[in-house]
Amino acid sequence: MRKNLFFVLVLSLFFIGCKNDAKSTTPEVMDELTEVHSLEGAWELVSFLNYRDDGQVDSIKSSNDFKQMKMFSETKIMWSRLRTWDSLDWFGVGDYTYKDGILTENLEYGSKAMMERINADKAWDWEITIDENSFTQITRDSLGQPVYAEIYNRVK
Repeated sequence: MRKNLFFVLVLSLFFIGCKNDAKSTTPEVMDELTEVHSLEGAWELVSFLNYRDDGQVDSIKSSNDFKQMKMFSETKIMWSRLRTWDSLDWFGVGDYTYKDGILTENLEYGSKAMMERINADKAWDWEITIDENSFTQITRDSLGQPVYAEIYNRVK
């Protein structure tokens, strides 16, 4: 419980520190006929999809044993993951841009386990679809086939 309270406090300070009165330098750019939805706020992973070579898709729902959240300010992102069976901490913090349906996360630092990945590749690109209360981020292979997707709902 003490660890959770500390985490909430750190997240609160993160978002207070990220608040900026100027307009965002990375707004969503979309067709005029498409409604613009902001990523700003907190999002909870509700399920993820694994696409198999045979065309089948495995859908795995989040649970009390596996939770993940992403939080976006105007230009900053922070995500955290809880896996109760894993003694490792999983989180990352950095900048992001969202333009033309592509979310790019440029992570600056993270948990010890995540730093190995950040040191190898600081930027991750996701194809993204978003509406008012949910978004899906998709990873595609070099042939453009979907490999993995995460589905998030806005935390209200």
